[in-house]
Parts: sequence; C-alpha cells; structure tokens
Amino acid sequence: MKQTAFYRILIVISLTAIIIAGGVMLVQGQPWAAEPLEITLAAPASVSQAAMEVCIGGEVASPGRYPVDSRDSIGEVLAKAGGVTDAADAGRLELHVPAVGDGDTPQLISINRADAWLLDALPGIGPSLAQNIIDYREANGPFTMIEELKLVAGIGESTYDGLKHLITVE
Repeated sequence: MKQTAFYRILIVISLTAIIIAGGVMLVQGQPWAAEPLEITLAAPASVSQAAMEVCIGGEVASPGRYPVDSRDSIGEVLAKAGGVTDAADAGRLELHVPAVGDGDTPQLISINRADAWLLDALPGIGPSLAQNIIDYREANGPFTMIEELKLVAGIGESTYDGLKHLITVE
C-alpha cells in the first residue's frame, strides 16, 4: 500500500512539472511574447542605385538609420544596428519596402508606432516632445488623424505645419 501511494505522488509531481514546463514554453513561443523587429528601406533615387539607407527599429540594440549595400543580408543589416535584444522575436520581422517610383515622397513616420528616437528625428520635435507624444498616445489611445498631434502638450500650429507632410497614423 505504501508503494502505491508513493507512485501516485510521483505521478502527480511529474505531471505537475510537465504541465508547468509546457505552459512556460507555450507562453514564450507566442507572438505577443516579444516585440517585432522593423526594417524600413528608404527608396533609392534611381532603381540602379546599389547603396541605400535603411531605418531599423524595434528590439535592436541601436535603432537608427544605416547605410546598406544591395548585397547585404538581413543578418548583416541587423548586425549594423548592434544585433537584436533579448526581448526581440526574430520570427516577427517587419520589412517595409517602398514601391518603385516612391522615391520622390518621403518615408512617413507613424505617430502611433514610432519609438522616441524616431519621433525625435522629426523637425521641431526633441526628446521631451517625443516623450510627450508617446505619453499622449499611451494615455488616450492611438491617434486617428494626424491633426490630433496638436493636442499633445508643447506642439503648436507651427510645429505641426513643419512636420505634417512627414507623419501618418497608420
């Protein structure tokens, strides 16, 4: 009888450990467990241009703009940004490539998705206004129109006029 009770306890402990381990693996493997990487290719001035610039954001060590050659791989591009962080989900890479002929229009920055460093790069926006934009969208939800940017503390009509052609709410 004692041996049967021992085996029952052993089975319960084993099943509990398996369930916990499975749950941890399931949660870590889900798309919501990490932030995606974002790579945006700036449209070259001409189709034959070999070198171009990419904007790398998301969960990389040093987000920013980097020059790349047409022969560079995604791994080489990510290495230029210092590699991915521990929070990155390399399975969720978002690559934005402009269509041919879009080289005349600037890359629009989504005020709903942009990190502080990218918002800071907009004309008239410094680090504190970039943080104000992020704080506003976290408190009020995503912007539905670019004009709502004027509701952010510190952004007036003249600042808005200087950047409205560079932003989007997509």
